[in-house]
Amino acid sequence: MFTGIIEAQGHIDALIPSNGDVTLRIQSADLDFADVRLGDSIAVNGVCLTVTELAGGDTFSADVSGETLALTSLRQLKAGSRVNLEKAMTPSTRMGGHLVSGHVDGLGKVVSLTPDARSVRIDIEAPAELARYIAKKGSITVDGISLTVNEVDGRVFSLNIIPHTQDVTTIQDWKAGTPVNLEVDIIARYLERLLLGERAAEPGSGGITMAMLAEHGFVK
Repeated sequence: MFTGIIEAQGHIDALIPSNGDVTLRIQSADLDFADVRLGDSIAVNGVCLTVTELAGGDTFSADVSGETLALTSLRQLKAGSRVNLEKAMTPSTRMGGHLVSGHVDGLGKVVSLTPDARSVRIDIEAPAELARYIAKKGSITVDGISLTVNEVDGRVFSLNIIPHTQDVTTIQDWKAGTPVNLEVDIIARYLERLLLGERAAEPGSGGITMAMLAEHGFVK
């Protein structure tokens, strides 16, 4: 588990293809590797990866499966690409963000970036199947960063990014059209499942529908 508070930036030192998968070698002069061991989890742009090799005191390797490449923006990386890094949380970690699993739910796309005083307003389009989990003033993880949703309009949600967050994350590299990894608030997913009640055990139960909400008096 993670908090969505980025600890450091790193860059891709190498991408090594291997039978359809890829091994990422990531270098970071700012991440504290003192307590990192083989088998530990590190979120890379919000994707939970397992450390398979440590080298030189500031470099680690992680294997990325073909499925992960297909479902996340990691497939866009190349040598030199900047990435957000966060080590897995510990029992004493400050919960400055929110609970993040490191399991990407889908790919979003940056629609626009608009200066707003010293901040920047960023509009992101989410996949249709994730829109119901995104709420105004709720939490969302974008490329591993815990962020607060300012506004929602259909599939598009807005963020207000302060200068510090821009400086210490890959947000500074974003532009219109940039693909970004999205992980919705885990509480929203569990809440949906709980509202299904006994239907959750039925094959093909899916998610909450307008018909189901009407049947239980939530909408008229």
